[in-house]
Parts: sequence; C-alpha cells; structure tokens
Amino acid sequence: MHAIDWVSLLGRSHRCNACPACPHAAAAGIRSKRRVIPRVSPVVWSLGFTSLLTDVSAEMVSSILPMYLVLHLRLSPLAFGVVDGVYQGFAALLRIAGGFAGDRWRQHKLIAATGYGLSAVSKLGILLVGGTWSGIAGMVALDRMGKGIRTAPRDALITLNSPCRELGQAFGVHRALDAVGAMMGPLLAFALLALLPGAFDVIFVVSFCIALIGVAVIVLFVDPPARPRHLVKESAPSVREAAALLREPRFRSLVIASGVLSVATMSDAFVFLALQHRMQFNAGWFPLLYVGVSCVNFLFAIPGGQAADKSGRLPMFLGGHALLIGVYALVLLPTPGLPHVALAVFLLGAYYAATDGVLAAMVGTTLPARLCGSGLSVMSTATNLGRLAASMLFGAIWNWWSLNTAVLSFMIGLVLVLGAAKVVILQTAAHRIGDSASVT
Repeated sequence: MHAIDWVSLLGRSHRCNACPACPHAAAAGIRSKRRVIPRVSPVVWSLGFTSLLTDVSAEMVSSILPMYLVLHLRLSPLAFGVVDGVYQGFAALLRIAGGFAGDRWRQHKLIAATGYGLSAVSKLGILLVGGTWSGIAGMVALDRMGKGIRTAPRDALITLNSPCRELGQAFGVHRALDAVGAMMGPLLAFALLALLPGAFDVIFVVSFCIALIGVAVIVLFVDPPARPRHLVKESAPSVREAAALLREPRFRSLVIASGVLSVATMSDAFVFLALQHRMQFNAGWFPLLYVGVSCVNFLFAIPGGQAADKSGRLPMFLGGHALLIGVYALVLLPTPGLPHVALAVFLLGAYYAATDGVLAAMVGTTLPARLCGSGLSVMSTATNLGRLAASMLFGAIWNWWSLNTAVLSFMIGLVLVLGAAKVVILQTAAHRIGDSASVT
C-alpha cells in the first residue's frame, strides 16, 4: 500500500514527474534560486506587457461604466445586472472556439493576436459610432469578443513555455503585469478628464493607440513554442478529443468547482455599487476603487503564485475565496466607513492574486500539451458563464428584495459551495491516487 502524496494532491504539479510528454519534464526538476525579479520565459514577459498595455486601454473605458450606467443613466439594479452579466460572459463560448482553434491549427500566437486586435479596433469604434447606446453596446461586445478569443491561446502559450513546477510563478508574473495595466488605465482616464473635462473623444483615441502598441508587442516579440519531436508528426486534435477532456476526473472536478464558485461571486461592480450605496461617497472616486484592487493584485500575484507552487495550489485557491467572504461581511456592516472600504478593496485584490493565475496553473498541469488551449478555454468558459449568472442573480435579488438580502444570500452560498468544492476536488484526486496505488 502506497502513501498518498498530499503535496501533489493539493495542487503542486504532477505532470513533470508523471507525464513524459510534458515539454519541460527534464527542466522542471531544476529549481532556480530566489530572485528579486522572477526568472520566467521571455514569452511570459512579452505576453505580460501585451496584457498590461491592453488593460490600460480597456480600463480607461470600462472603469467608468458602472457609474455611468447606474448613477447617470439611472438603470435599475436588475437592468445593470443584465448588462454587467453580458459584459462578464458575452464572449464565454468564444473562449472555447479560440482555445480549440489554437490547438487545432497549432497557432496560439495568431489566435491570441487576433483577439487583441479586435479589442484595439473596438476602442476606435466607440468614437466612430458616436453617442448611440446600440453602437456603444456593439463596440463593447466586439471588445469582449476579442477578449474571449485571446484568453485561452495566451494562457496556453504561458503554460507551454513554462516548467510545470513553476507554472504558478509564471502566471503570477503575467497577472501582476496585467494588474499594473488595470491600475494605470483608470488613473490615466481620471487624469485626462481632470485636465480636459468632458473630452471623452481624447480618451477613446489614446485608448486605441495604447491597445495598438500592445498588439505590436505580441506580434514582434512572442515566439511560438517549440514542439517536442514526438509531437511534430502528430495529427491535429479533433473536437471529440477536446470534448473527451471532461472525462478526466481531476480536470472535470476543477472545472465544475471553479464554475460553481463563480456563481456565488459578486462582481467588482456590484461590490463597489453596494459600498457606494451604503456610504454615499462621491461617485467621482468610483474608478479609483478599481485602481486599489489592481494595486493589491499586483503586489501579491507573484508571491501568491510562488507560494502556491511551493506549498500547494488548492489551499491557495480556496483560501482566496475565503477572503471574498470577508468582503461580503464588510458590505453587510450597518455603517461602513472609509477604513472598511479600504479593507474591502484590499481583500478583493488579494482574492484575485490568490485565485486567478493559481487556477490556471492548477488546470494547466492536468492537460496534455496538444490540448492545452482547449482545456484552459473550457475552464475559463465555465467561470465566465458562472459570473454571468451571478451578476443577473444578484441584480434580481437586489431589485426584488434588498441589497442586504442579495449580499447575505451570496455570502451563505459561497460558504456552502466552498466546502463542497474542497470535498469534490480532494475526493477525486484521492480516488485517482488510490487507483494508481492498487495497480502498482
């Protein structure tokens, strides 16, 4: 009878030790010394700077949407929930198409660059369509389409260019640079409007130019991953093979757990609207809440990824959701003050640092190289569809009952789902290890 490897079970990579097909199997056993600047593939850095520039562009526009729609256009919470849900999940199914296309054509870079290009064009499109709501909505949909197409191929490039044992660190570096962009975008928009009040056309033009530079970075500086010799002549994966990924118990359990957890997750927009509703602070400061979340995410994304690689990715992932319960508790306080808002922003940023890249690393280590993009896209689609449902559900409860009822319902739901997710993932992993032990 063999002892269970609990470190591997709780989220450290098993692919380097168990799967000879892993392109980094030999290199993964060599641990680099602790460095001030993490040693990751140049591809990871280039993709990180592409995401940084793209997020500067995107957040210049998107950070003002909740304030604009609810506080100026006076949309009801239910209506905003629908809009926010569409924004969160519109491109969810396109993620699967983008991920599979990258695997099928072995063109992860091309698919990702196309997605970044669509998002860049949408910024200029907002200026060209004028002030019509339908036109702006169409450009927002185009931006989300670009995001949906690029996400899985980009994450596949990170996975295929990183040693499995250091995959959490690689995603941490990427997410940290992404957070810098998310931090700079609202600040730049805030500064431009302060200098040029009402000059929204300037914001759209600057946003487009920055996004265009981001596209240039991925086109010029990202090299496609080298294919191992035994995969060079291998046939392209089929739709049936991609769909069969869900038959693998550990991958399936991660997809289901992350998808259900996302249904109990309030969007940032609703967290901030709830705090503003309670405190009635100046709506002009609304975009800066996003800056605070991105700042905390930037500070903790790399340390969080490194800690997950060393001590276990599953505890880090579940612990991040426990921080989200703290955010809900702060929103429910009878009279929240500025210190409570600051703490909520801190916990929300730490939640992203502990979950976003860590989940991608957990899923990436369960996938064969030839289906990496497809598997990551399935996971991403599940979480985004969950967020779409969460936004619509939260808006409906707030609209039909009250804000307190909505927050309390999500808080109770997250506690229950968090416990169930831990049990499902651990039981699946333990069952597979037990099967392996009995065979040997």
